[in-house]
Amino acid sequence: MNETTPLLLRAARGESVERPPVWMMRQAGRYMKVYRDLRDNHPSFRERSENPDLSYEISMQPFKAFQPDGVILFSDILTPLPGMGINFDIVESKGPLINDPIRNLKQVKNLKPLQPEESMSFVGEVLGRLRESVGNNAAVLGFVGAPWTLAAYVVEGKSSKNYAVIKAMAFQEPELLHQLLNHFAESIANYLSYQIQSGAQVVQMFDSWAGQLSPQDYDEFAAPYQQKVVNLVKEKHPDTPMILYISGSAGVLERMGQTGVDIVSLDWTVDMAEGLARLPQEVGVQGNVDPGLLFGTPDAIRSRIVDVVKKAKGRKHILNLGHGILPGTPEENARVFFEAGKNVNELIKVSS
Repeated sequence: MNETTPLLLRAARGESVERPPVWMMRQAGRYMKVYRDLRDNHPSFRERSENPDLSYEISMQPFKAFQPDGVILFSDILTPLPGMGINFDIVESKGPLINDPIRNLKQVKNLKPLQPEESMSFVGEVLGRLRESVGNNAAVLGFVGAPWTLAAYVVEGKSSKNYAVIKAMAFQEPELLHQLLNHFAESIANYLSYQIQSGAQVVQMFDSWAGQLSPQDYDEFAAPYQQKVVNLVKEKHPDTPMILYISGSAGVLERMGQTGVDIVSLDWTVDMAEGLARLPQEVGVQGNVDPGLLFGTPDAIRSRIVDVVKKAKGRKHILNLGHGILPGTPEENARVFFEAGKNVNELIKVSS
């Protein structure tokens, strides 16, 4: 590949790069004034994420402000649900609500297979426009929620602190849950392929809630379905790098490295060097600066970036936060993060 391929795509493929590329989870969103102003005019989250003009504009806001190496589609992991016959809403400060949680076999059997080009053509439109707009200056990222996390939302009906409803299902009616997970795995793989065909160059799977599983339950209810998604997507798009992110993943890191993904996104609770030591050499890493650090001083942000990048040296690495950027983060500190990431080689020289 030549130098005109976006840096993030080259790094994610494991090519040798001049510095780690940098982007941020949730880089489009509430910490930016321009986003909050737009939200005041369009208070419905579903409108912002499903109207292609709005989703495109929001996706581009951080690119225009900070020129990260990756531009991620502004969407939500629940966006594909209506295409399967599950309705949802996202309520400010309350989060997602599923009107009719899935609790029995009849509901699972009634789910429709996802046909993204029919139910979600706005996603394809936005990805195509993003590719056109950023050219080779950034890689366009797509993303999905993983089967376990989607199942947790639709079974619980809302965000949960202890996941009692889905765990009750897992341990009382495992077959029912497996049917639901399998439906999601096939639909999500189909959705990822659609994103890639539409313009996504790198894709990330968020299994945000899999960190709530014990390792043995991860092996039964999360990993096989992550793997199924990876295998189905890789059959069609073997060259598209795939990233897996789990919040609170320290207990299952080795397992994440065995799912077939190209890159494991570390949260900040693991030291970068220790995380790398626990993953196979060919698996890359993304992360893992604590988003809370962005409330600190510019010097604190820079020195932590230097620490993370030095520890990841010699391995495939994408610089990122260990979770999404927090609402209320000063925009200037987001700028410091991106600039420090881009100038990390000079910062390392100065620090050593």
